[in-house]
Amino acid sequence: MRPQVVAHRGASHEIAEHTLAAYVAALDAGADALECDVRLTMDGHLVCVHDRHLRRIGARGLVSEMTLGELQAIDFAAWKNGFWDGEDEPPDRDMRGVLTLHRLLRVVRDYGRHVEMAIETKHPTRYGGLTEGRLVDVLNDFGWAGPGSPVRVMSFSFTALQRVERLAPGVPLVQLIDRAANWSLLRHAIGEDWWLGASIEMLTAHPRLGRRLASKGRNLHVYTVNTEEQLKLCLDLGVNAVITDRPGFMLEVLGR
Repeated sequence: MRPQVVAHRGASHEIAEHTLAAYVAALDAGADALECDVRLTMDGHLVCVHDRHLRRIGARGLVSEMTLGELQAIDFAAWKNGFWDGEDEPPDRDMRGVLTLHRLLRVVRDYGRHVEMAIETKHPTRYGGLTEGRLVDVLNDFGWAGPGSPVRVMSFSFTALQRVERLAPGVPLVQLIDRAANWSLLRHAIGEDWWLGASIEMLTAHPRLGRRLASKGRNLHVYTVNTEEQLKLCLDLGVNAVITDRPGFMLEVLGR
């Protein structure tokens, strides 16, 4: 059985990450699931942004110190896909602007086929556990805060995942790890039914660890898998999901 193909911040190899345009492209390419990072704005909205600051997109400010309205005034695609040059119709701001988690989940719900979501909460953050609390509120809005949810919650923070476990029992949890040394600390602490999300760099550098993780019987996800060589390693290990910037390409390779 082939691994699930999860679009990392959308089809982010070609289109600016975390924009609605990137996610729609990933869905249209056939991605089985979408991955996003979430941060809390000053006025309590969860937005799909990776970094605490906006330097990545060529803007100024900290997400936690800005309102949703202030973020909506910024073109989140310009850094990668260019500014509108005025020759044609102006771009749809909905496709290029800041994306709220609520908006993304509506797209997933209404797409017309089963699509899953992998949502990473980012830490450290000034809002601490409020991030997970607000996330569970949003999941409740969709009826996705319990068993059978198409959403799984990921984090490098063990404490953050414990919060979600308390607030939304039954939602799958993914402990992210990017250093081999961290596994020795976490393997006795995480829940027996928690999934693992390992970096491809760690598995490549520590092949014996990769085999051990794959043999544990846990659901194993690997990020960020972008080449055929990396995909082959994942297939050899029998991982459950590959998180990739190139969902269309990965599906093409898997279909050969």
